[in-house]
Amino acid sequence: MNAFNIQIIETIIILGGYIILYFIFKTVINNFLKRTRLERSRRKMAIRAVQLFSTMTAIILLTGVWGFKQNEIALFASTILTALGIAFFAQWSLLSNITSSILIFFNHPVKLGDYVKVLHKDYHYEGEVTEMNYFFVHIKTDSNKIITIPNSHFFEKSFSVSEKK
Repeated sequence: MNAFNIQIIETIIILGGYIILYFIFKTVINNFLKRTRLERSRRKMAIRAVQLFSTMTAIILLTGVWGFKQNEIALFASTILTALGIAFFAQWSLLSNITSSILIFFNHPVKLGDYVKVLHKDYHYEGEVTEMNYFFVHIKTDSNKIITIPNSHFFEKSFSVSEKK
């Protein structure tokens, strides 16, 4: 067998292993988090984080199989990190929204289904929290409109929380 055929077989094995491990990790994490009684949106965020980690691992393994040199991988990674750094600097609120989503996830009294009312003179948001993701909190008003609030604003403002109205 020549080297090219071996690389293809190794690639198929890595991709197959990635798919199998993804579903195993997803099931195990989902079942574990269900026992901890976390909301569905928080379970989805944890599964996304595991998916990101496993995808990065598969990419690193594939670069090794196909013979990329370490300096080529380092150049690619530094280019991507530089682009991300510039993007975060140009749009710092993006980084603050991601940070706020992590803080909201672990240490915030609001959960899906809660009725919230923002207590701020310039902002009048009131409704049921329908979705929470990395960047936004979605609130459904009494008139069935969806308000999308950036996590950084949601984290900074004072509000009252009650059960479903």
